[in-house]
Amino acid sequence: MTLMNIINIIRISPILLLGLLCSCEKVISLDLNTSSSQIVIQGNVYDQAGPYTVKISKSVGFDEPSSYPAVTDAKVTISDNTGYAEVLSEDSSGIYVTSQLKGIPGRTYTLKVETGGQTYTASSYMPNAVEIDSIYNVKSDFGKLKQFHLLFKDPADTANYYRLIDFINEKAQNSMMIASDMGYDGKTISGTLLFSEDDLKSGDTLTLWLESVDKGVYDYIRTAANHDGQTASPANPVSNISNGALGYFNACSVRKKSIVMP
Repeated sequence: MTLMNIINIIRISPILLLGLLCSCEKVISLDLNTSSSQIVIQGNVYDQAGPYTVKISKSVGFDEPSSYPAVTDAKVTISDNTGYAEVLSEDSSGIYVTSQLKGIPGRTYTLKVETGGQTYTASSYMPNAVEIDSIYNVKSDFGKLKQFHLLFKDPADTANYYRLIDFINEKAQNSMMIASDMGYDGKTISGTLLFSEDDLKSGDTLTLWLESVDKGVYDYIRTAANHDGQTASPANPVSNISNGALGYFNACSVRKKSIVMP
């Protein structure tokens, strides 16, 4: 295994040292004869200023090239449990955007997509945000790799699920990092992230984005960690979208913290 492969695995499971990161080895049973195209929906609503986007495309069979054609002219609606509803506009091919919607923690958001005579729905509850207490650089236990610790306090007496996204100079990195508070309810959670010297250089800015997500989104990311979540393969992730769609709909609260490399 190459050094880069090791780094990628560690960055997929940065909280493994505390046993918080769910294993990505569970395989979902599927009909292996099914390799036809499926609709793929990816949507996010944050407790940050919009607009928010919903991307709709078509998957390909696992034995076909990875090219995902856009789904155009769909009717896409996002509503919440207070009665607010908004029809999204198609900003570009297969990309649908909101205009006035504002994500508010404590609300449940419902996505409805109508296309090709089919209707797809998904609901996602937006938890309260959890602040990142600190990010700090420590001497690496792994040779020349750069090692960082992340600390945040888990709220007590409630099940919490997290996704961590890392940005280098405002560019999101290709990693999937998740954790739950099972066994750590109400405690301070510490995660470890490792980067190669080529990933992070002097003057670069590392930003960590901590999303508080619901269990449906957590389960999707947990089962999607070994592939891109769009290819119709023998290990399709567990989508929270109805009617056989792939992908996810995520209403989450976000907190961010950055550190500049010395």
